[in-house]
Amino acid sequence: MNLNKILPEDGPPINEVSKYIEKYKNDLIVIKYGGNVFIDRNIFNNFIADIDILNKLGISIVVIHGGGPRIKRELDKSNIQSKFIRGLRVTDKSIINIVESVLIDFNDDIVNSLKKHGTDAISIHSKKNNIIEVVPESLELGYVGIPNKINNDVIDEILSKNQVPIVSPLGLGADNQSYNINGDTAAGAIAKSLKSRRLLLMTNVVGVLDKEKKLVEEISSSEILKMTQDNTITEGMIPKINTCLDAVNNGVTAVGIIDGRKKHSLLFEIFSDRGSGTLIRK
Repeated sequence: MNLNKILPEDGPPINEVSKYIEKYKNDLIVIKYGGNVFIDRNIFNNFIADIDILNKLGISIVVIHGGGPRIKRELDKSNIQSKFIRGLRVTDKSIINIVESVLIDFNDDIVNSLKKHGTDAISIHSKKNNIIEVVPESLELGYVGIPNKINNDVIDEILSKNQVPIVSPLGLGADNQSYNINGDTAAGAIAKSLKSRRLLLMTNVVGVLDKEKKLVEEISSSEILKMTQDNTITEGMIPKINTCLDAVNNGVTAVGIIDGRKKHSLLFEIFSDRGSGTLIRK
């Protein structure tokens, strides 16, 4: 394998990459790309390029994408106001139809962009290859689901052909009704079910910050729990942290929260000694 041809010049050093390819060659990495980061097309293109590189290096990856801002844009066009309870969008019949169509469009966009690079990607969502069975989160939230079963066979089959599964955070209930799922929750459920080596949550923050607003590069689950209890970690970061804790306590070796806005942050996280963002271990 000619690494010089595959790797970008502004990526991690080749000697480190070789070491980590060896480390991850029989493992699985689940990557969640937050919708907030995807608005900027340059960032999107950089992400696509990095996923293509990981695939060409033979690393097994599963991608779960968000879509919040795109969903908001479509709901605004229809003059539909969203109501949030505990950070989750209340989703009635008209909203679930919009959410589903936006997420499926976005899924197709990612799959087609990867195919243009020469990486074979496969769509997974509520209308095609569905792998997530859900139970309703609560009556007041409407069509918002919690994953209760993941069909690993579909993903294993795709990975065995060196293809990349691209998963929308949608699932089906017992009545075959589509449900919206929080993207981090969906990613965590898939990472746990597949017992992945890593779960990487790509977002629009540099990682977990301490009281002095300095980046915490590595932390244990008990230390991070203290940070949520003493309000060092607040608001939008709390559901992310809960996903991380749930994953590392259920078979995922480590979870990274990394800055999707930084060029090649994914490659630096996986293939360099210094990593990129915050790594959470059990």
